[in-house]
Amino acid sequence: MTDAPATPSAPIERKPRFALFIATVCGLGYIPIAPGTFGSLAGVLLVTLPFWTAIVITWISGGFGIAEGGTLDPILLVHILVTLAAAVIGVWSANRAAAFWREKDPQRVVVDEVSGQHLAIVLGCAVPVWWRPAVAAWGTSSLGLITMHSALNWKYLLLGFILFRAFDIWKPFPARQAERLPGGWGIMADDWVAGIYAAIGLWLARAAGL
Repeated sequence: MTDAPATPSAPIERKPRFALFIATVCGLGYIPIAPGTFGSLAGVLLVTLPFWTAIVITWISGGFGIAEGGTLDPILLVHILVTLAAAVIGVWSANRAAAFWREKDPQRVVVDEVSGQHLAIVLGCAVPVWWRPAVAAWGTSSLGLITMHSALNWKYLLLGFILFRAFDIWKPFPARQAERLPGGWGIMADDWVAGIYAAIGLWLARAAGL
């Protein structure tokens, strides 16, 4: 009696550590309670990063680190680049994480909340309200939170956070439909929709003088 040929074992899938690190936003996604909320808070922090970086550069360079008065707004330009980078890296890492965990939309993936939250505040605050300029909250400095000349106070950050979380949970049209997109696109797209809704609400609040 001859032995049956051995069945080849399935190859062990290599753990995409870097992709998981990005998708979970440095491990925030592993928090057992409300990981999406912590991801959104990271998105708020990401919004403030270019402003504080500009403050540090200006201070180190003696006030000559940022050119004002030109047509190119450096802080807004950084936000645009961050928005695009977060979207591209988010789709890639979310896709890798979903494939590794074999889940459609893993709860541990929170890079989508970071991207959507950042989009909500930047889009909601960068679009000018022509008849009601933003009130500067940073003293006499013309450095703004989102743009060079639109310093916004903490209330806009809080409102943008609340609006985004509400729309992210509610998922109005077409957020739920966007979830059906394949791979990382479906994970990210519904948060972009929520971010756009939150941005509209934030802009209307600014227009109303809140």
